[in-house]
Amino acid sequence: MKKLILIVYTLLISCVLYAQKPIAITGKIFDAISKEPIAGATISDGNNISATSGVSGKFKIITTAAAIQVTFIGYTTRSIAVSGQSLAISMQPSNTELQRVVVSANRTAEKRSEAPVSIATISQQTIEDTKAQRLDLLVNKVSGVNMVNLGNEQHEMSIRQPMNTNNLFLYLEDGLPLRTSAVFNHNALLEMNMAAAKNIEVIKGPSSALYGAEAIGGVVNLITQAPPAVTSGYISAQLNNQGYKRTDAQIGTTSGKLGFIVSGYYANQTNGPIQYSDFHKTAVTGRLDYKIDKNTTWTNSASYIAYFSDMYGSLDSAHFIRKDYSAQAFFTYRKVKALRARSTISHNWSDSSSTNATFMFRDNSVIQNPSYSIANYRTGGKSSNPVSPDTATGNINNNSFKSYGLFLQHVQKFKLLQSKLIIGASAELDPQSYYQEFIWIKKQNQGGVSNYVSYTKAEPDQVMADYNTVVSNFGSYADYDFTVLPGLRISAAVRYDAFQYAFVNYLPGSGVAGGPSTITNYGKVAPKIGFTYNYQGIGFYGTYSEGYVPPQITQVFGKTSNSAYLLPQTFANYELGGWLSLLDNKLYIDYSAYLMNGTNEIINVKLADNTTQPQNAGATRHIGLEYGLSYRPADDLYIRISATNAKHTFVNYIAGGINYNGRQMASAPNFSGNAEVVYKPHYLKGFRFGIEEQQIGKYFMDNLEQYTYGGFKVTNVRGGYQVGRADVWVNALNVFNTYYATIATATATANGAASYSYNQGDPRAFTLGLSYKFGKQ
Repeated sequence: MKKLILIVYTLLISCVLYAQKPIAITGKIFDAISKEPIAGATISDGNNISATSGVSGKFKIITTAAAIQVTFIGYTTRSIAVSGQSLAISMQPSNTELQRVVVSANRTAEKRSEAPVSIATISQQTIEDTKAQRLDLLVNKVSGVNMVNLGNEQHEMSIRQPMNTNNLFLYLEDGLPLRTSAVFNHNALLEMNMAAAKNIEVIKGPSSALYGAEAIGGVVNLITQAPPAVTSGYISAQLNNQGYKRTDAQIGTTSGKLGFIVSGYYANQTNGPIQYSDFHKTAVTGRLDYKIDKNTTWTNSASYIAYFSDMYGSLDSAHFIRKDYSAQAFFTYRKVKALRARSTISHNWSDSSSTNATFMFRDNSVIQNPSYSIANYRTGGKSSNPVSPDTATGNINNNSFKSYGLFLQHVQKFKLLQSKLIIGASAELDPQSYYQEFIWIKKQNQGGVSNYVSYTKAEPDQVMADYNTVVSNFGSYADYDFTVLPGLRISAAVRYDAFQYAFVNYLPGSGVAGGPSTITNYGKVAPKIGFTYNYQGIGFYGTYSEGYVPPQITQVFGKTSNSAYLLPQTFANYELGGWLSLLDNKLYIDYSAYLMNGTNEIINVKLADNTTQPQNAGATRHIGLEYGLSYRPADDLYIRISATNAKHTFVNYIAGGINYNGRQMASAPNFSGNAEVVYKPHYLKGFRFGIEEQQIGKYFMDNLEQYTYGGFKVTNVRGGYQVGRADVWVNALNVFNTYYATIATATATANGAASYSYNQGDPRAFTLGLSYKFGKQ
């Protein structure tokens, strides 16, 4: 009996010893939505044993525990039972706003609560739930942002500025500008590939200290997806009752050291609500990552955009009042081709030191027969003669450029004051060309309205402009962040840019063909300093920053006498803001108050000979309060409110003998807002339902404050149901069929009346979509 007891006891001890034998657990950690690998996640077993995931998301931990815990900033902590020796762990992005990590604030990843700037992130979950056909349906969810839809992805922008087409906004893809400085295009965001977006970050206010020229009103940075840690992808299709059709697709994987992802979409509009408004667009982005070793990654990506749209233009007052969607021009168009490629080497020297070098190439062209250039022709060609009943004039133009750029950046962290130094330099060479030729346009009176039905080229050809410009830009910047007291962090940055425009005019310099050939140089220093303070979920920040805009090529060498003396426009921004995270992080409030003064603004001044010339003669003031609230009273209910109150006024603006000082600027609503409620019931997993309202307040249509537009409210309803790998959705945009204009302007005429222009808002549209995901979920 004693022998039997001894045998049983020995067996039990052996089982316990065997159960406690350490085993090696390996696996990959990746984002549950994008499937991107997560580097730097902490894996712990509760017994003081931990490991960290590498750049490919891989980890290895030796443990005796029955479960491990995975944590990473910006993600919900997961506890995983150790059921095998190889794990694939997906991490869900956190709903806590203060836990979010942003990369645009100082060009590196950092906590939102440590960035002394007004910045908002549109997450990939929001992108997936919204199923947006256009970018404005996403960025307009951000307080203080009004991206104006001009149809077929064409747009204007308003961030701390009136709605306008000016070069006061900087558009980035993975931190690199979409276009070169001095060749701004207000439609540049149509050159983005929305299917490749992981998330979108919007910085409000000047950011020239880090990003350089044109970062004035705001910066929009589309961050593309990296190759997924596991094989995955999707395909989707959608259409609506207004003639819009679109197909999206994505596929990617990582095997060993190599990973790739390809994303793209094709959109097509035919027989839309407005006559002569067809368009089509192809967008493809490919990315290839190669992990040379555990500390070095080689990233290559390329995007190609091919876009064509009928340019139906705006409606005059007669068409708008009658709700008449018939076109007045039947041949105008815009055609865009954009190729962007980059190659980046990133190396981590240590946990506190890293360097990256990027070579970038762009090849871009915009060819158009613009509707906005159609002008009446007076018989005999004299301004005093009557307007011709059957003839008008216009032009066809081609604005193209290429870019060759090198971008260097080094990040160094120090234990002293928990500080971080970022230094960088960039050099770009951008050959640009512009060609414009004159056309005759045939007019016809149809139902009391003059329509433009066809055109012919002049014989012989009449070239209106033909020039090349080589733009060179060298920039350098430094950003230093450090902690002075617990919770109090200081950030200071400065940037210097030097520009050179080498202009060659192939036509004789004149007031029509442009200025004479010449070389012009510009230089500008832009500083920024700010602080953040955080204490138990409550924080605030303050910042001073400057932004600048070098003169555009058309302003310097356009159809005037040479304006090479023009100075960069400068904007000084003073800002205070903060955030509160309350009710166990269920309620989040953020706000920012700003005062921005613009000086040396370039305006067209009328000269004694009745011509106009751009001069540094303007000054403006922009003051506003931006605020947002998000509330999650339960896991299945989300409420968001984003809004801004602002006032934009002229401080020094005299043009054509008229003094505008003290007046509010045109197209500048005092209020704009966006509110949304999203419901995802726990008892019906996969179902979602959301209601959103976009509101734009009233504003003056002209700079003399004579004509007012009342603004608009538009309500969107979205619903979807995900079953397994399939997702079906129905979006009802402008569900109440509100009749409105996205922007309305007025210009005084010679007889004291006004000429009105309205860009028609989209009528009610029902969209049906279906997508299917494949690969590891």
